[in-house]
Amino acid sequence: MAPRRRNKRTDRSKLDATPPWQERVREEPPPTTGPFDERDAPDDDVVRADLGAIRVPVAGDLELRLDVNEAQQVVAATLAGATGSMQLGLFAAPRNEGIWDEVREEIATSLREQRGNPRERPDGPFGVELLGTIPAEGGRVPVRFVGVDGPRWFLRAMLVGGAADPDKSGAYEQALRQVVVVRGTDPLPVREAVPLRLPKDVVLPGSEGGEAEPSANGNGPIDEF
Repeated sequence: MAPRRRNKRTDRSKLDATPPWQERVREEPPPTTGPFDERDAPDDDVVRADLGAIRVPVAGDLELRLDVNEAQQVVAATLAGATGSMQLGLFAAPRNEGIWDEVREEIATSLREQRGNPRERPDGPFGVELLGTIPAEGGRVPVRFVGVDGPRWFLRAMLVGGAADPDKSGAYEQALRQVVVVRGTDPLPVREAVPLRLPKDVVLPGSEGGEAEPSANGNGPIDEF
């Protein structure tokens, strides 16, 4: 939904900051209660689906669904419950600066254009959040955006329906805290989606001659952040 900025970018801004290969320094990430960078991932017994760049918890009442594009590439992961869902997307970001403030402003602009009544929630459990509504079959549904800036990555969670209600989203918030990000070392343009992959032993229907199930969110109003 939120368009990329059309401003001309400098060479520095086109790629996320990657130190010289001969002088790579692994800075220690700041303490966190999750979601986690791989370097500070907890040694716990949480069962997680390995999607390559992110590891998503699969225990509990939330069902993991993979959003794929027409080329059958995994572009996002969605945890769905009885009353709502939470879509997770991972994007490249600069090493030393976050992009959530800028992204949040762009999403708010897009929501306003769609009469989505955007409003900030400054004291969310993950920091500043964005609330609003998006079009859906039969009317509009509530939506809530959470952004987490990490080392060279940005994790966006889009909670829809009942999951967007801060008073009823405990299971989704807990799942988000248990996500582990494995960004990797490949340099990527800032804001480009970090590629995900299917878990082992999972085969898309279309890969065996059938037709792949389309993404539940890929054609919706929120398709970039």
